[in-house]
Formats: sequence, C-alpha cells, structure tokens
Amino acid sequence: MKEKLYFVLSMIIFGAVGVFAKYIDMPSSKIALFLSLIGALFLLVVFVGTKQKVLWCKVKKNVAPLFIASVALSGNWIFLFQAYKETTIANAALSYYFAPVLVIMLSPFILKEKLSLRKAVCIGIALLGLFLILQNSRMETTGNHLLGIGYGLVAAGFYAILTLVNKFIRDLDGLANTLLQLGLSVTILYPFVLFTDGFNFFSITGDTVILMLVLGILHGGVGFYLFFVGMKGLKGQSIAVLSYVDPLTSLLISALVVGEKMTLQQLIGAVLLLGSIWIGETGKERRERDDPYYLPVPKGAENTVPMSHME
Repeated sequence: MKEKLYFVLSMIIFGAVGVFAKYIDMPSSKIALFLSLIGALFLLVVFVGTKQKVLWCKVKKNVAPLFIASVALSGNWIFLFQAYKETTIANAALSYYFAPVLVIMLSPFILKEKLSLRKAVCIGIALLGLFLILQNSRMETTGNHLLGIGYGLVAAGFYAILTLVNKFIRDLDGLANTLLQLGLSVTILYPFVLFTDGFNFFSITGDTVILMLVLGILHGGVGFYLFFVGMKGLKGQSIAVLSYVDPLTSLLISALVVGEKMTLQQLIGAVLLLGSIWIGETGKERRERDDPYYLPVPKGAENTVPMSHME
C-alpha cells in the first residue's frame, strides 16, 4: 500500500510539471538544463546516502545507448516545455502522450517485435483521437495551439527514442540509469545553452528562481525518488494503470487550476487517445500472464521507465 501511494504521488508530481514550465520566464533549453542539474544533484545525494554503487565496467559497455538516451532526454524536455508555453497544458500533455503509440509503431523496425492486430487497432484509435484534438485547435483564436501541439509531438518522438534506446541498456538499475542520463544531459545542454541563449543571470527574476527550484527539486528529485521506491513494490499491471494519474492530473490542473477550457471534441479525442494506450498496455499484461511461452524482458533491460518519468 505504501509503494502504491509513493507511485501515485510521483505521477501527480509529473502531471503538474506543465503549470511550472508554462510560467517560468526562461527559454525551454535553460529550463531543461537546470531541471537536469537540480535533479541529478538530488538523486546523487540519494544515491550516495543509500550507499549504492555503480560499476564503471557496466557503464562502459552502455556508453553508446546512454549517450543517445541523454540526447533524446534533452530534446524531449526542450520541446515539451516549449509546447507548454505555446498551447494549453491539456493540449501539450495529450500530444506528448502520443509517445507510447510511436513506440508501438517503431518497435517492429527497431526491436523486431510483431505488430499485432490489437496494436494496429490501438494506433488507429489514437490517430483518430489526435485528429480530433488537432481539428479543435485549428478553431482556437488565441494562442499558437497547432505549433504547441507540434512541439508536443516532437517531444513525444524524442521520448519514443528514449524508451526504445533504454531497451538496449543492460545491468544498470533504474536509479543509476536515470542519474547517469541526467548527468549526461547536463553536459549536453550546457554548451547548447551557452552558444544559443547564453547565461544572463541578472535578468532572472526571484519568481523564476523559486519556480525553477520547485520544479527541479519536486520533479527532478522527489518525483523520481518516489517513482523508483514505489515501482519496486508494484506489479506491471498496477504500474500501467496508475501511470494514468499523470495525464489525468495534467487535464485537471489545466481545467481547475489554470482555468483552461476543453471542448467536447477535445474530451472525445483525449478519451480515444488515452483509451487506445490503455487497451494496448492491458493487452500486453494479459499476454504475459496467460501465455506460458511468453518470453519476459531480458534481465537488465527491465529498467526502462514508463511514460511519465521523463516528462
């Protein structure tokens, strides 16, 4: 029960990221850099405090996928935060949640997984849901909603790459894997920010500093920690179901806290998009449970984190 509570709290924290990113007066690349830095420092303290160790021989054999994953993580955050700035929190979150569908579409080519009829139907339903959301955004008169949704879809593409590349990382547990990827993201984002926006700390307001610290500590630190602690005591089916607290939190915050309105067409699109992913995930769980010949994920590859953790 305690693990379930921790996991739900982590999903609520991840779902609330949009309201912080939307109102931080800072370029998206800088938000991504400081989030990576604060999150890495927080998890490093946890890592050292719990006396965990990383064998560098294991890191060396995972250098290539770790680097690619860190590039994908950096791009994922930059475009996601920009999506929050351009459109509503609901639109950004829903377009970003198209990532699992992209993973399903790419899996036959990268992971050599068979595309079943069930998965094909899920892709079709998700595309219909996305179409309804896009059509509604075209009728909006305020904001750059189509551009924001476009950024959200690019972020989803980076997340799909991140998910697939993590399948090739071996012998690193989830906390060590995430700590390494956050650290590498800092080294990747620092020169990028330096040569694009530069660092003008005198222009940063006190409110921006507070929001950035809250985002970094809550999302990059506490959220990740609660996620890993909670995930250890939960079964795959529970993780799949409870992960929906994340997008639902984003939708509730969008409507109840920020005051953004969703039309009936958007709601139908959201139900179709999230419902298609639900069907795909629950179908996978039943296949693992009922098929005696189903081969589980190889040891060392199970540290791939579900949708919400890299938001």
